Amino acid sequence: MRTNLEKTIKIPEGIEVNLDGTKLIVKGKEGENKRDFKIRKISIEKRDNQIKLICKKATKNEKKVMNTLASHIINMIKGVQHKFEYKLKICFSHFPITIEIKENEANIKNFLGEKIPRKVKILKGVEVSASKDEITVKSTDRELGGQTSANFEKATWIRMRDRRIFQDGIFIISKPGREK
Repeated sequence: MRTNLEKTIKIPEGIEVNLDGTKLIVKGKEGENKRDFKIRKISIEKRDNQIKLICKKATKNEKKVMNTLASHIINMIKGVQHKFEYKLKICFSHFPITIEIKENEANIKNFLGEKIPRKVKILKGVEVSASKDEITVKSTDRELGGQTSANFEKATWIRMRDRRIFQDGIFIISKPGREK
């Protein structure tokens, strides 16, 4: 059954939202997020202090897409208020791992005693800082921060060895939305 659906997202104070066609730009104290939403049947409108997602004669699949869009917009707003922060733990048993951060790349040195450093791509708009046993990834865009954290984890993935014995690597220990 098709129904008319409308979802409203409130814009908090101190956040500036601009809508240029299908491109949404959110600015706040921490920075700026941009995203292009090209969805055929769902229209995005900005009225007063609200963003409205409107779909006429929506099916259940369009309702799912509308809820996903709303989540993305809410994450954009949260990101410009407070940066999303991921923490990663550097674990090693024998060979001490060192991290060297350059502009948009990080080198993981001495992983399992390897002579050639492993390279990790740091995405644009992401801040990475490393201490002796912890890496902190901060970003206004949740997806970029999560992907950079996953790049670190993936770079130290060990293949063809028993994970119960070879527990060296870099692992995500905390991420936004999963704080304890």
